Formats: sequence, C-alpha cells, structure tokens
Amino acid sequence: MAESAEAPKLVYLVTGGCGFLGEHVVRMLLEQEPRLRELRVFDLHLSSWLEELKTGPVQVTPIQGDVTQAHQVAAAVSGAHVVIHTAGLVDVFGRASPETIYKVNVQGTQNVIEACVQTGTRFLVYTSSMEVVGPNVKGQPFYRGNEDTPYEALHKHPYPQSKAQAERLVLQANGRKVQGGLPLVTCALRPTGIYGEGHQIMRDFYLQGLRLGSRLFRAIPASVEHGRVYVGNVAWMHVLVARELEPRAELMGGQVYFCYDKSPYKSYEDFNMEFLGPCGLRLVGTRPLLPYWLLMLLATLNALLQWLLRPLLLYAPLLNPYTLAIANTTFTVSTNKAQRHFGYEPLFSWEDSRTRTILWVQGSTQ
Repeated sequence: MAESAEAPKLVYLVTGGCGFLGEHVVRMLLEQEPRLRELRVFDLHLSSWLEELKTGPVQVTPIQGDVTQAHQVAAAVSGAHVVIHTAGLVDVFGRASPETIYKVNVQGTQNVIEACVQTGTRFLVYTSSMEVVGPNVKGQPFYRGNEDTPYEALHKHPYPQSKAQAERLVLQANGRKVQGGLPLVTCALRPTGIYGEGHQIMRDFYLQGLRLGSRLFRAIPASVEHGRVYVGNVAWMHVLVARELEPRAELMGGQVYFCYDKSPYKSYEDFNMEFLGPCGLRLVGTRPLLPYWLLMLLATLNALLQWLLRPLLLYAPLLNPYTLAIANTTFTVSTNKAQRHFGYEPLFSWEDSRTRTILWVQGSTQ
C-alpha cells in the first residue's frame, strides 16, 4: 500500500456495505482514504443512496450478492487489496432461525476468508462484537475491562455464539498463505453498543415512547452501566485499521481491538434519553417499574411463545432472557490498545456524536 503521488491505486471491498455500520464505513472511506481507486460495496440489498456516490472521483461499484454464496464472494473479492467484512446478521430478538444466523455469520465469514486466500487479497478487517466476550448469561459485570481482562464468556444465544466462532476463524486465518505465497493479515474489531444515524432500535424506542404519550418507563436500574460507541467513530477505526494493517502487520495481525470512544457510561435507558429527551420523551421512574423476577418471568414466557409460534408466525419481542441479561449487566470497556497499536483517537467528540444522533432521530420520523 505504498503512497503514490500519481493516480490512486487501491481497491477496497466492504461487505454489508448498505447496512447501518457498512454505510458509515463506505462514506468514511470516500472521505478519509485518498489512495482509493475503486470502492466495491457488496450487499444482499443495495440501497438507492449508492447512486449519489457514483459522481465522485472514486469508482464506486455496487455488487448485489450474498455472503453465504462462496462464488459470489470470490468474484467480489478478486482484485481487491483490502476487505472490510461488516456483513452479518445481528439478531438478538429471534427474528431469524439459529441455522440462518450461523449460515450468514460463520459460513459467510469462512467464504470471505477463503476468497481472500484464493484471489491473493492480503488484508482482512472483520467487524466482530463486544458480545463475543459478554455480557454473559450469569450476569457477571465487566468494569472498564480491556482485551486482556479475564471474563467467563458463556454463549448460549445463537448470535453471540456465531460472532465468537466467526471471530475465531478470522484470527486463526492470520498468516495463511494466499495466492502468490504472501501471508494473509487479519484483525477483528469489537464495537460496544453502536448508536448514531441509522440506528433502527433507537428509532423504535422513540416511536414506542410517542405511542405511550411521550413517555418511556424505566425497566433497568440506573446503576447498570454500558459502554456505547458512536457509529462514525466505529467507521473511522475500521478505516484506520485497514490503512495501517500492511505497515504494522507484525503488530496488528491476529489482534482484536475493542472499539469505543468517549461516550459516557450509563444504563441503556439513561443513555438513550440523551437523544430521546431532546426529542420530547421523558423517562418515568427512578426505579424499575417492574421487579426483576417479573421481568425474567415475562422474558421466559416470551421465549416459550416464540418457540411455540415459530411454525406459524414470527413472534420476536424486544424482551427475552438474552436481551434482559444484556440490559441488566454492567459491561464497560476502557482500553488504549487501539491508540497504542495504530494511533486511534475518536474522530467525533461526544457532543458532536450526540448532536448528530438527535438531529437524525428528529428527522427520521418526519
């Protein structure tokens, strides 16, 4: 990836490039990577906003494809210098079957790895998740932990199981010989809970609050803290890693990095109110409206109903045993590994991230 004073030479591929994070990665690459000649955007469902990007100096190539189809992945990867693999099925509510989650997240990732090996593409950046680590089903807290902090990762839900397997595949592939004989260089990023423009769950909470008379009712103790990260800073870390993976291959290859910024540690509900409050909602109660045992009972009933109804219809409530465990368990990261290894600093301040998200929530329902 040598610098060139003449025409840019690099070809990047972003899988899942039309998703929530993928779109931000695509736009960030166009803004922050001057060496780009072509940017390939691979997704099962291509978005109309790709058309507006075709008028710039970089060739933007939309590719409709499915990561579970190895031949489609190989065709998209061929000739690319760097692959940023954000494609994945994020499902903690049970909208998809465990088999589908595995096929997309694990087999899809294996397809990307094999495509890199077959075509000679040497640099692979994988979007993992904090849920590879936790919170676990025992509700054990993780206070300001880093990548080396001991924690019992217990995965029973299909989504974190699949992300853990996929991350392991990516890290194990580091050093494999690709076509031409050079080593593959891989690393994985673990974002904490992502928020920002395009965050559908934030919008769903807003609409739910409007239906309840501009109110949301506290369900989680305010003492439970979570680490959250702005989507623009997650995209920036991906771009920075992709840029530095070649010159720092020995240091960064096979590594994982928590992806976070300076967003405040708060409970999910109190954090969401940083955006929904200025949009006219209020959070009712200083304590949870319902006791934890009752929430657990409701979550378990929801899981049973989901299992019973699956052959007939899709029942995917927000509350299930896994989402309840996540919301009720403190999980915060504090690490400078990304700063030490490749100079990461957040591109967007908390104030800027907050303002951008508020404006998006306000505009998304008009």
